[in-house]
Amino acid sequence: MSTVFSKIIAGDIPGRIVYKDDTVAAFLTIEPVAYGHTLIAPVEEIDKWTDIPAGLWAHMNEVAQNVGKVIVEKFDAERAGYLIAGFEVPHAHIHVFPADDMSGYNLSSAMRHDETDDAKMDAAAEAIREGLTQQTAAK
Repeated sequence: MSTVFSKIIAGDIPGRIVYKDDTVAAFLTIEPVAYGHTLIAPVEEIDKWTDIPAGLWAHMNEVAQNVGKVIVEKFDAERAGYLIAGFEVPHAHIHVFPADDMSGYNLSSAMRHDETDDAKMDAAAEAIREGLTQQTAAK
């Protein structure tokens, strides 16, 4: 059975995808610790991050780092938080989020889906997409 992440990546259910290539996708979580909270996942369904092949893991982290740089800039965050949890969905993923302190590392304090503002979520996704496009153009 496909995971919810596979369904988002495939476009079978709505998602705010900010980056996608043949092996990795990045999209906003529906329960963010802050607007801009992005998940980086392999396209292939792999449950545990420790089972991800080294080359794919390196690429996921490159995407996570690029997203993190954009998050720091676009959300005026002191840092980009980085977290691997993996209990929410059986599909390996990296959480990257705006962080000014350690509170974002507590996923139990995340906003519920019904607490988020759709306009702010859409704006966050667009800001990250724009920032990633600018990064690519600058290379």
